[in-house]
Amino acid sequence: MIRVLLVDDHELVRTGFRRILEEDAGIEVAGEAKSGEDALSQVRKLKPDLVLMDINMPGIGGIEATRKIKRLHPQTQIIAVTIHTDAPFPEKLHEAGALGYLTKGCPANELFDAIRAVSVGDPFVSSDISKKMTLALLAGSTPDSPFSTLSQREMQVLLMITQGQKTQDISDSLCLSPKTVSTYRHRLFEKLDVRTDVELTHLALRYGLIGERS
Repeated sequence: MIRVLLVDDHELVRTGFRRILEEDAGIEVAGEAKSGEDALSQVRKLKPDLVLMDINMPGIGGIEATRKIKRLHPQTQIIAVTIHTDAPFPEKLHEAGALGYLTKGCPANELFDAIRAVSVGDPFVSSDISKKMTLALLAGSTPDSPFSTLSQREMQVLLMITQGQKTQDISDSLCLSPKTVSTYRHRLFEKLDVRTDVELTHLALRYGLIGERS
């Protein structure tokens, strides 16, 4: 039996995944979490075999939650489930410790295949992402994204800024000083050639790094 923790800030999405996974007798939904912070608590409490992790959530988000879970519970495998198909997400999530990467539009059979593969330590990338990565390699290029050069921590701060979080909020969530957060913000503005948080958010939306949130 593979015990799975569902992590997504939308209850409807979690309910959908639960109903799909309940169709497989070899998979048990051990619990649910609605944020990265909640995921850390539930992993510590429930000790699931695998986590289906949404990426763009309020708070520390999925990338930072993945990094912390793998550091504190290395035996727990993680599959990132997101709307994004482009770099830099697959690379950043691999660096954080995720072994699988699925889009929310993947078919149910691919979800089951990913869970079975990742639960025994094998990597899995959904077909739509794999196709894009293969085409980029065949073309001798990498996806044209201004975010590809960002470090893992810079990416995390960027996502939190685009959620409207203030410097002190980011500082508290990531256990960084406000001065350090401000330094990361300055680096982001320089690397991405933007001047304000609004411009940064618009750039992230333009490249599909984040989606419109209701």
